[in-house]
Amino acid sequence: MPLTRRTLIAVSLSLTFAFTPTIVFAASPTPAKGEHGMVVTAQHLATEVGVDVLKKGGNAVDAAVAVGYALAVVYPNAGNIGGGGFMTVRMKDGRTTFLDFRERAPLAATKTMYLDKDGKPIKGASLDGYLAVGVPGSVAGFEMAREKFGTLPRQELMAPAIAYAKDGFVLNQGDAASFAGGAERLAKDPAAAAIFLKKDGKPYGIGEKLVQPDLAASLSAISDKGPDAFYNGAIADEIVKASGAKGGILAKPDFEQYAVRELKPVTCSYRGYEIISSPPPSSGGVIICEILNVLEGYPLSYLGAGSAETVHVMVEAMRHAYVDRNSALGDPDFVDNPVSRLLDKAYAKDIRDKIDPFRAGVSKELMPKGFGESKETTHYSIIDKDGNAVAVTYTLNGSFGAGVVADGTGILLNNEMDDFTQKPGVPNLYGLVQGEANAIQPKKTPLSSMSPTIVTKDGKPFMVIGSPGGSRIITITLEVIVNVIDHGMDIQQAIDAPRIHHQWLPDTVYVEPFGLSPDTEKLLAGMGYHLDLSDQIWGQAAGILVGGKSLAQIEKGGGARYNGAIDSRAAAGEALGY
Repeated sequence: MPLTRRTLIAVSLSLTFAFTPTIVFAASPTPAKGEHGMVVTAQHLATEVGVDVLKKGGNAVDAAVAVGYALAVVYPNAGNIGGGGFMTVRMKDGRTTFLDFRERAPLAATKTMYLDKDGKPIKGASLDGYLAVGVPGSVAGFEMAREKFGTLPRQELMAPAIAYAKDGFVLNQGDAASFAGGAERLAKDPAAAAIFLKKDGKPYGIGEKLVQPDLAASLSAISDKGPDAFYNGAIADEIVKASGAKGGILAKPDFEQYAVRELKPVTCSYRGYEIISSPPPSSGGVIICEILNVLEGYPLSYLGAGSAETVHVMVEAMRHAYVDRNSALGDPDFVDNPVSRLLDKAYAKDIRDKIDPFRAGVSKELMPKGFGESKETTHYSIIDKDGNAVAVTYTLNGSFGAGVVADGTGILLNNEMDDFTQKPGVPNLYGLVQGEANAIQPKKTPLSSMSPTIVTKDGKPFMVIGSPGGSRIITITLEVIVNVIDHGMDIQQAIDAPRIHHQWLPDTVYVEPFGLSPDTEKLLAGMGYHLDLSDQIWGQAAGILVGGKSLAQIEKGGGARYNGAIDSRAAAGEALGY
């Protein structure tokens, strides 16, 4: 990097920051180790299901399918067959692909369906009840993955989920906490309440067993007949019937016409590593790469994790990238996404040239011309003995989705329609202010932040990573990558480290409580940043590092082959290798 005046100023400023005390956090636990395979999910029973599949000779895709169905049973606040998601796959021979099984807008959806007669958003219309439900895609996605890349029969992969639904599972502390948080929402729908609440209306607690016979029957039908049981049979009929009776617009053709898309992943390089991530209709891969391209021009390892200078350049990179995310990206079947331009290293340099080394940017000054996601997503990462790697992020959107279950199905349905732009300039559930590119249209997929990501080095798998967290998924995943590559953290430390987030609008830097030292906060405030340190949802990342627990150990050699880490924020999760 040439020593321009701007560079010298930035380095001088960083030397000032270098003497700022930083907070010392409690040590993270040691990453899980494995020589033959690793599974990391947000629910320990689902993790064990995945490892069992690997032990029986299944590959990473087989395990991903089994885990996906298991989470629908044991992690109902986010695991799903009534929602949708994305899967990034890298096979041992270097082949990569991306499966889009995200929810789609019903055929009867309209651009103004959540606005009143005065053009104002109707409170809760895109979040609660059947009008909020997009056409689910998880069942079709899992089957396509299994058929193209798996090795084991569907019945074998679904058997653990069916058993947990039929026979029940005992709730631990993390499970019980999620039910307690969703009790009020679930109580509003009689079918959901009958499953997830006890007869006295209270949620199930620690040590109690949740049995889901209707869900077991639905899963058994899918196991026997495949996706037709969901999209062309009684399950779709019951969902459509309930939707029609309770204010929704779902119709049988919505299910019959649903199709998974196989797309080329977004790829970019960062300091010699290849990032393989999600393309539109996800914004995740594009925006992670755009931010990394900007950060590549700064000596982050020298500036230090959590320093004011590091936070400054990261926030400004996020600010510029989220302008592009919220204004330019959308479903590729409906929008011409400027992916090549956003991934161009020259474009990143243009952004760096606009960043003042001394002052915060101003989001309103970046407003595009003509411009007017939930904690309850879940991510899991898997790698097998041959090095096949899978990253899956799927979601119901809000906690327990729309909070509704069609009678007899046992299936919680999503409220993914809120991820569309209800009206340009109006924030969604995650505060994202989006534009016309993400407006509602029939059969359109809403723009997502989900970022299932695989990182390679010299043609070999290096990291599998992703997280839930709504609009913060991108920055959470990004920060784990930076923490490992630039700051030398091991995979567990990188995931547990305090997080920051900026998404252009609102013009606020969200900081995890105790995430920065008081002195660093003062320096940032003096630069013009508005910091929000209130308690927020900061995701539950799940990651795997290959060859050692940290970059230093990988370079020395001698580390475990696979090193897994589940976020310490995930009370029910587990990383397990063998």
